[in-house]
Amino acid sequence: MSLQCGLVGLPNVGKSTIFNALSNAGAAAENYPFCTVDPNVGVVPVPDDRLPRVAELAGSPETVPTTIEFVDIAGLVEGAAEGEGLGNQFLANIREVDAIIHVVRCFEDDEVAHVSGTVDPVRDVDVINTELLLKDLETVEKRIDKVETAAKKGDKEAAEQLKVFERLRKHLSEGHWARSFEVSAPNRPLVDELFLLTEKPVLYAANVGDEALPDGNEYVDQLRAIADEEGTQVVVISAELESQMAELDPEERQLFLNDAGLQRSGLERLIHAAYDVLDLITFFTADEKGAYAWTIKEGTRAPQAAGEVHTDFEEGFIKAETIHFSDFDAAGSEAAARDAGLLRTEGKDYVVKDGDVMEFRFNVS
Repeated sequence: MSLQCGLVGLPNVGKSTIFNALSNAGAAAENYPFCTVDPNVGVVPVPDDRLPRVAELAGSPETVPTTIEFVDIAGLVEGAAEGEGLGNQFLANIREVDAIIHVVRCFEDDEVAHVSGTVDPVRDVDVINTELLLKDLETVEKRIDKVETAAKKGDKEAAEQLKVFERLRKHLSEGHWARSFEVSAPNRPLVDELFLLTEKPVLYAANVGDEALPDGNEYVDQLRAIADEEGTQVVVISAELESQMAELDPEERQLFLNDAGLQRSGLERLIHAAYDVLDLITFFTADEKGAYAWTIKEGTRAPQAAGEVHTDFEEGFIKAETIHFSDFDAAGSEAAARDAGLLRTEGKDYVVKDGDVMEFRFNVS
């Protein structure tokens, strides 16, 4: 499953520095606006302490983690929806991602210019949100013009669609995001096919100086108030610290974290938070070649999960031998798990749980 999280924000908030640390993809991070014009994409492994243990229990010689993609999208500025800066291009790039990670500057530094002159998370969030809303309003207006023409010619279906789009326009005009727009199930496709920017889930990354770790500062508190109102999360992260740690080997990195009083890196917390906002879970498979982690949407049934491993597995699905990681870990081996009756046989209607270890049985056509 290839899912993308787009890193957005005003220029010079630390967005590209975070991206560089995440993916080592070498995105430019100079101290001026628009240093990243084309979006950079990094495929990042999802840290999971369970995977090495699955490999150990299954006797697999190597581990293959699941991944998530991050896209570094150049900094937006006020007026982007009208084409200010490189706005139209950037907004089009945002349209292609599955979730938005909004990087917000929450640190003071006279040597790093702020595009608006001062540090103000509330204002900065409002600038980005306004541009996204304006672009969505433009999209809805265009659809209304099209449907309105058909409705005036007596098209009854178009007349009903027009009611939905006019309600949506009012909703957006009042400053509400598309993802909070209530619409009946039959009309949901009308909204979905617009691919609105504000329908995407959002996660906030508060970029702080290392002295504000791990809990943040007054700027982060302002950002948390916004996130609470929107029903989302804030991850406190120091882009500069993460950049330094990215140059270290794993053992040195852990010592660095210990010295900083941190249990996990900000990047790891950011990756897991992105997983949460996308409603993703992980299941595992293991064989004589390796132990593998796989990404699926929460609520996925066994045949569709099997399809993530191989399309043949889904098409010819018969059943799945399943054990949850916690039971597998406690049993200590597959043989012990089998003797204890912990291995289950699940069919086509089984909804896969996070942490399931599965072996699929299928017919070859």
